Amino acid sequence: MTDAPQPSNPPADSDLMLVERTVAGDQRAFELLVIKYQRRIQRLIGRMVRDVDLVEDIAQETFIRAYRALHQFRGDAQFYTWLYRIAVNTAKKSLLELKRDPTVSEGSLHSADDDDETSWRGNEPISDETPESVLAAREIAAAVNAAMEALPDDLRQAVTLREIEGLSYEEISTVMNCPIGTVRSRIFRAREAISEKVKPLLDNQTGKRW
Repeated sequence: MTDAPQPSNPPADSDLMLVERTVAGDQRAFELLVIKYQRRIQRLIGRMVRDVDLVEDIAQETFIRAYRALHQFRGDAQFYTWLYRIAVNTAKKSLLELKRDPTVSEGSLHSADDDDETSWRGNEPISDETPESVLAAREIAAAVNAAMEALPDDLRQAVTLREIEGLSYEEISTVMNCPIGTVRSRIFRAREAISEKVKPLLDNQTGKRW
């Protein structure tokens, strides 16, 4: 029996539906988009800027810009890919305007954000936790963060979008406005640079590469 109509759009199209409702004047629809992506956008900006005092302001500016440009969104890419690109560009612009370079704060290295536990999953402590293994894991995490901070902006952004945010190479290409080949090169170079800093620590602990 077919008494219940099947939805015409898959769940993945829900963002596009909210965009269309927002453009049509439904403010609540945009609020739902903000709620859905606010944490992810703040986390992305936090990885780029590493200054907790700037993250919230840049995130707010990102959503303001997205709202103003929403009529230009055509659904050619996923909405969050489009939104990430706005966030990246907004963060870059803010840093240039403030003449402030990205810096690592003590708080960002030891973030209590529950989303942060997924970052650099390869460096999680081994199952048999001991004070030594926990210390080693912290040293490795600190080394990864330091290596990330030493990367040029384009390499750091590419590897952050891939390893932390989980975007595909195609999505990163859209966000960073560069060819997929360039994305692959940047991620490879970033991984090599980070591995060079972290590998000695891992060799001492487990003999594994991150």
